[in-house]
Amino acid sequence: MGVLSTLARGLVRGADRMAEFTSKKGGKTHNKSRGSRPTGLRLSTSKFVGVKAMVPEFVVPDLTGFKLKPYVSYRTPLGTEPPPTAESIFAEVVAPQIKKDFVDGSFSMDQLEKYGWEPTQEKKLYKLYPKNSVR
Repeated sequence: MGVLSTLARGLVRGADRMAEFTSKKGGKTHNKSRGSRPTGLRLSTSKFVGVKAMVPEFVVPDLTGFKLKPYVSYRTPLGTEPPPTAESIFAEVVAPQIKKDFVDGSFSMDQLEKYGWEPTQEKKLYKLYPKNSVR
C-alpha cells in the first residue's frame, strides 16, 4: 500500500500546486494585478513608496430616504422590453424631430447634421439614409 498512498499524495499535492495563484491566495500585501491596482511605486531598491493620488476614491451619493435597495437579486424575472436596436433608437429619438421640422416646413436635406448625422457615419448608433427620412 505504500506505492498507492504515495501516488495519491503526489496527485493531491500536485493538484494544489497547479491551482491558479491569484491575489486572493497571497497575503494582504500580495498584489498580482488581478482586479486591483497598486497604490504606489516600487523603487529599484525594492522599496515600496505609497502614492496618495493612486489610492482609489469612491464617491458615493447620499441615499437617505431612497426607497430602492442597491442590490438586485438574480431571481428577478427578465425585462419585457426588447433590447434596443439602431432602428428603434432612430424611431424614438430622431424621427420625431425630423417629422416636426417637416410639418413646420424647416426640414432640409442639407442640414442633416442637426439630427446627428455625419457624412462618415463611423462609430454611430444609427445611420440616416435618404429612404429613412420623412417624405
